[in-house]
Amino acid sequence: MTTQGEIVIEPMMRELSEYIAGALARPLPPEVVEKAEHHILDTLAAIAVGTRLKPGKVGLEVMRSEGGRPDCTVGFTDARAPVVHASFAVGMIAGAGETDDSHYLARMHPGCAIVPPILATAELLDRSGEDFLRAVVLGYDIGCRLTMALDEALLDNAFHSPHSIGGLFGGTAGCAALRSFDAQHVRYALSYAVQQTAGVTCWMRDPEHCEKAFVFGGNPARNAANAALLVACGFTGGSDPFHGQHNFFDCMSPNPDRAEMVRGLGRDYEIMRAMIKKWTVGSPIQPALDSSQALLKEYRFAPDDIVAIDAILPDKETKIISNRHMPEICLQHLVALMLVDGDVTLESSHDYERMKDPRVLAVREKITLVPNAEMTRTPPPRQARIEIRLKDGRTIAHHTPATRGTPDNPMAREEVETKAIRLMTPIVGEAVTAKVIDAMRNLPSIRVRDLTAIMSGSDALVKAA
Repeated sequence: MTTQGEIVIEPMMRELSEYIAGALARPLPPEVVEKAEHHILDTLAAIAVGTRLKPGKVGLEVMRSEGGRPDCTVGFTDARAPVVHASFAVGMIAGAGETDDSHYLARMHPGCAIVPPILATAELLDRSGEDFLRAVVLGYDIGCRLTMALDEALLDNAFHSPHSIGGLFGGTAGCAALRSFDAQHVRYALSYAVQQTAGVTCWMRDPEHCEKAFVFGGNPARNAANAALLVACGFTGGSDPFHGQHNFFDCMSPNPDRAEMVRGLGRDYEIMRAMIKKWTVGSPIQPALDSSQALLKEYRFAPDDIVAIDAILPDKETKIISNRHMPEICLQHLVALMLVDGDVTLESSHDYERMKDPRVLAVREKITLVPNAEMTRTPPPRQARIEIRLKDGRTIAHHTPATRGTPDNPMAREEVETKAIRLMTPIVGEAVTAKVIDAMRNLPSIRVRDLTAIMSGSDALVKAA
């Protein structure tokens, strides 16, 4: 053990804080660099999309009302704001829809919470693209490990939202590294992250995605930037918020696994276990859409040919996607939409009016969601089976064992770029989209301000001032 005054710093905290302090000096394996480029691009696409959705618009309104120094770019807009306000607004924008990435084991959407404060801080400090990328990888490592270190049953039973908690600590770690904090100041920053920890799953009752965007993106992004800013301005604090009397883990969980925080650091990268969505809908619904589309393509039936549909999914996931008010996270609606349209797009998946479409409702009435415990116990986690009984007497079925974009079935760079082009081009145009993609291909060799200049250039479509 080492001590600071009379305060004991446990070995785990010392190892963790030293790792964060030295993260930007450590080269990353090529496959981790490429995966990070994919997730950053995917998050930028989510940021473009979110500027047109209500949660992103109200996030921008809050930022405008606060004013302040024009230090940082605010997504693909003409606005600029102080680092904390910019992080909040871009976090809201990135979490505004269901286009952002996810991490199944950590039970969070890392990109919308971690990338915005790290991007804003990197721009503020004129950091290199390589520093930015390494800070993002670090953020995924710390944020995802933290929620996995908490007792999963407690998170469920106490209604804490891991999406907000993990993103806060991941973003704080990345911002602390960008600000060149030594291990002691990293610990201070983590202590201020502890004091800003929030997130309760009552967000699920908001039918318009605003509270969800706040919990998943805006609040953790803002608080992460703020924790690092406080320490940069001279704030001191507790030197080991994860151990000792009244510590974070004992507050949050009766059975935490603190060792998870340093498990495989520098060898096992959590960004490699994160998922990029093929469809712009909730993560658990992805394989059901894969199977529904596969059946349509193989058997070429019409909606009127359907007698009944069983959607069989892991039972752990069904409560958060069954008959929800938000179209983009309602399984029954989205499967029906797929079977009527033959596809699910960004526009159709976020269109509340389509939930009233008589053709979609007619198919939706035939869908039974079947929770399956064996699927929960049997990896991979993102799987589904769709069984459809047709009027001609046939029963057709398709099982998706690992949906595209998951660690078990990852997307290639070309697929990630194609998704980004599809989502970004209608909003920011072909030229800006092409420049962003080129910047991602060369991220380690550019400055972050080169990237943000593209995002906020004269072609920016959203006027936020």
